[in-house]
Amino acid sequence: MTRTTYRWAALFLALPLAVYIAFVVFPLLSSFYYSLTDWNGFDVNYNFVGLANFEKMFSDRLFSNAIGNTLIWTVAAIIVPTGGGLALALVLHERGIFANIYKSMFYLPIALALAVIGQIWLWIYQPNWGLINATLRNIGLENLAQAWLAKPQFALLAVILAWSWQQTALSMVIFLAGLTAIPQELIEAAHIDGANYFQRVRRVIVPLLAPASVVVIALAVINSLKSFDVLYVMTRGGPFHSSDNLAMFMYNESFQKYNMGYGSAIAVVLFLITLAVIAVYFRQSAQVERLYD
Repeated sequence: MTRTTYRWAALFLALPLAVYIAFVVFPLLSSFYYSLTDWNGFDVNYNFVGLANFEKMFSDRLFSNAIGNTLIWTVAAIIVPTGGGLALALVLHERGIFANIYKSMFYLPIALALAVIGQIWLWIYQPNWGLINATLRNIGLENLAQAWLAKPQFALLAVILAWSWQQTALSMVIFLAGLTAIPQELIEAAHIDGANYFQRVRRVIVPLLAPASVVVIALAVINSLKSFDVLYVMTRGGPFHSSDNLAMFMYNESFQKYNMGYGSAIAVVLFLITLAVIAVYFRQSAQVERLYD
C-alpha cells in the first residue's frame, strides 16, 4: 500500500474510531474509575473509596438476589432457546412454499425490539383480559388464572418466557443454517442402515450441528446477561426484587438510588462475567473448528 492509500484509510477510519472511543471505550474506562468512588452521579465532589463498593457486594442481599436470578436466567437461556430453536429447525427444514411461510412466521419476533416484545407480553399476561387468563377461563380453568407479573414466584419466569420467544427464533435461524451444511448423504446412509428418525437426529444431525450449537449457546448466554429492556418494560425488577437481574439491579442502583459508584462496580462485575463467557466461546469455537477441519 502506498502512503496515499494509508492516508485515505486513516481518514475514513478516523470518524468511526472517534465515535467508538467516545461512546464505547471512554464510558467503559469511566465505569472502572467510578466503581472506585462514592459518586452519586451529580456532585462534582466525591471520594475515592478503593474496593469498598466491591466489598459491599458480598454483604448486599439484593446483589446476591440479582446474581441468583441472573444464574436462573442463564440456565433457562441455555435450555429453552436452544431446545426450542433446534426443534423448530428440524420441523421446518423442508423445502417448499409452506415451509418458507412458517419459517418467516417464526422468525418475525427477531424483527421486533425487546421493548416491543415486553409490551406484547404485558398484554398477554394482563390479569383481566390477557390471552393466557382469558384462555384459562374459556376452557374452565379460571382457578389457574393469575396476576402473573404481580406474583414474586411467577414474575421472573414470566419475563424469561417472553425473552425466550424472541431468542428461540434467533436460535432456529442459526440451526437452519447449520442443517443446510449437513451432507444429505450421511442422513440417507443412516436411514438405509436402519436408523429411525430420532436415532438419525441424535447420532448424526446433533453431533454435526456442534458448530451451530456453540454459537447458539454463546449468544443466548451473552444476551441473557445483558437483558434489560424487556425486563424494564414488564416488571422493572419487581415485585419485591423477585425479577431483578444484574443489569436491572445496576440500573436501579445507578439511576433510581443515585449510587453511581456502586452501580459502576456492578457494571464492572457484569462486564467481567460477559468477558469470561466470550473467552469460553472463542475457546470452544476454536476446538470445534479443529475437530471438523
